[in-house]
This record gives sequence, C-alpha cells and structure tokens, in this order.
Amino acid sequence: MVDVKATTKSARRKPTRPTPKPKVPAAPRNRPKVAETDVQLVAKAGRKGKGDGAGGEYWDVVVAGKRAGEVFVNVIDEPPVGRHASLQIFLNKPDQARGIGRIAYRMAAEASSHPLIYLHMRKANVASRIAAEAAGFVDATPAGFIQLILKRHRGGG
Repeated sequence: MVDVKATTKSARRKPTRPTPKPKVPAAPRNRPKVAETDVQLVAKAGRKGKGDGAGGEYWDVVVAGKRAGEVFVNVIDEPPVGRHASLQIFLNKPDQARGIGRIAYRMAAEASSHPLIYLHMRKANVASRIAAEAAGFVDATPAGFIQLILKRHRGGG
C-alpha cells in the first residue's frame, strides 16, 4: 500500500537550491565602435519610474535605425546631493562595448532641460564610468561615500 500523505508531501517540498537563471552572454570585447552620426536619441513619454515624474525625461537610444537601449532622467531627492536630476542609461547586451554609452550620455545631457545632471553608479561599474567621463561627467563623490556620483553641467564639465 502506498502512503498518499508521504508522496504528496514530498511532491510539494521546496527545492534545496534555487532554480538557476538563464545565462545572458556577455557583450563581445573589441567590437567595432559606432560612429557618432549613427546614434540618435528619440524623445518619448516616460514610463513608471523611468522619466515619468515631474521634471522627468525619456529617450530611446537608436543606432542605425534599431533600438539599442534607453536613457532617462528622474528628479530625485536623496543624500548627499539633495534634490537633483539623475540620469540613467540601459543598453541592450548586444549593443554594449561599442561606444554607444559614451555618445548617449553626452547627447542626453545636452538634450536635457536640466542644466546640471548627476549619475549614480556602483564604483565597480568601470565601463559606465569610462563612458560617462568621456561624455564630460566628473567625479563628485563625497569622501567616504560608497556609491560613485558623477556630475555634468550643460556644455560639459
């Protein structure tokens, strides 16, 4: 005779380890860089949490007619800066490591209605830091602050 209670209980048991997420391939290194003339920002209405609030702005990053990511500005009030415009960029994996971020950071900072824009990122995010600094953002991280903060005034620096 089969113990129904025992088989039902074991079938409902949680796995001993979490189900792994599918691996996303890393962007290939040493890919040909994109020409600045091939990158466009297309202004759109912001989505929830992505440029939809007061003072928010949103753009699709388009490379050679194909959407490669998004850039948006939210006005936030967080220490240590206080109330400020915060820019974020997200590029699709296949479009990373092609110089698009550098161009999109600069274009968004110039297209924004905010004269001063800040970036917040992990200090370990070296690729984004290099792209942002190439676009004219400078380090504005207070001493002892864990997260990297960069800023850019309209017109650079």
